[in-house]
Amino acid sequence: MHWPAFLALAPWLLCAQGTRPEAPTFDASQLHMEAPPPEGIAIRAGRLFDPKSGTNLANQVIVIRGDRIAEVGPAAQIKIPEGARVIDLSRATVLPGLIDRHVHLFQEQQPNDARAAFSGLHYALKDLQAGFTTLQDMGSPYTYASVELRDAINRGQVPGPRLQVAGPQLNPRAAAYYPAPSVPTPFGQGPGAPVWQLTGNVNSPWLARAAVREHAHYGVDWIKVYDTEDYEGGGYPDPPGAGAFTPDGRMINVPSLTLEEDQAIVDEAHRHGLKVACHAYGGEGLRNCLEAGVDMPMHVIVGVTGAPGLDDETIRLFKKPLADGSMRPVMQTLWDLIGDLEKRDLKATGGRTTRFQLTEMSFKRLVAAGVTEVFGSGAYTVGHGAQAFQFGYYVKWGRTPAQALRMATSNAAASLNFDLGKQVGAIEKGKFADVVAVSGDPLTDISELEHVKFVMKGGVIFRNDWK
Repeated sequence: MHWPAFLALAPWLLCAQGTRPEAPTFDASQLHMEAPPPEGIAIRAGRLFDPKSGTNLANQVIVIRGDRIAEVGPAAQIKIPEGARVIDLSRATVLPGLIDRHVHLFQEQQPNDARAAFSGLHYALKDLQAGFTTLQDMGSPYTYASVELRDAINRGQVPGPRLQVAGPQLNPRAAAYYPAPSVPTPFGQGPGAPVWQLTGNVNSPWLARAAVREHAHYGVDWIKVYDTEDYEGGGYPDPPGAGAFTPDGRMINVPSLTLEEDQAIVDEAHRHGLKVACHAYGGEGLRNCLEAGVDMPMHVIVGVTGAPGLDDETIRLFKKPLADGSMRPVMQTLWDLIGDLEKRDLKATGGRTTRFQLTEMSFKRLVAAGVTEVFGSGAYTVGHGAQAFQFGYYVKWGRTPAQALRMATSNAAASLNFDLGKQVGAIEKGKFADVVAVSGDPLTDISELEHVKFVMKGGVIFRNDWK
């Protein structure tokens, strides 16, 4: 059946699809920066969201010196330093800077690293304008420019959000089968080979270790690895790239690594002080991720048995503590599953299901099992600056607004690498002065997060629509 004819027969499916807003336009002329004066800044917050209690604290004052929060508490108890600049947000809701743990700032292939760096900076600033003061770049397929951008921001050479980066993904898979070369050639090395596939030679545990060491030497914070493929023999999906499903709606999750290779990656990464995130939709690849002890499983659309809505074995593996005794969180992106990908999934399954619909089922099961969810959008190119729409889906799927906000504040901060997580994710004395504000109350209308009016990162004001 042709796609237009199929839609005509199933209009109800269009109502079931996810929707996302258009990303706001942004250019450097919109950048607004105000450094804190030597005397500091005092913010009068009418409502201050506290992730620990999950409530708004009324009539608070935040005192900021340099890039840190010096004091915070009830207005009656906090003395505003003489000469400090006072910012009146008494009619607003003030929140910690938001954290998106899964973006792709360098998804577009550029002719050189210089252009890649400027393109990545542009997207990073779009996210910062939307209130995301900390980002995790989950893979820059063609370049280590993400490392250079992170360092340039940290040195104060360019403005931007805080970054943790994975560099090029370890990607031993293909997203679909490709035209074969005239002369048999190792995959990824022939004419017209898919550039971003097979990034890093990990075709054995020892080669996997070597790939991790290379990334460590180039300065990444995380290792990102792909553990499932979206196609299998027999021509599914057909045409290539149509979606990770067979025509009967079964999800295709061919494992792209062995358990031994995953274990080598995790062990070598941890030896170098790095953490590991794995792209795994489900099946054996997801099982390998969980059994190998990866720090951040991502997507988790179906269970280790391929079951929609997950299965008991998946939950058991999630509940098994990591080597350091902590419980791992999960990240389930939404932005990247909506739009063209969802249309392709509907077409591939004859309208039976999509990755987005299956994610709703698995999200609810993981939350019910007590697995911590963190905010990650999967945004790339046109998605930057629009990812806050995901909060509405979290609430629709059963989270309270406070729980949804924790996903992008305290929950997202807790599993960042090194000590960054101790310095962001809440408005507390000693933490970075990363502050955002909205007009209304997100605890009663979560869509307020889509309309951020004030952004401060490290004491520097980047946006103030109330000025």
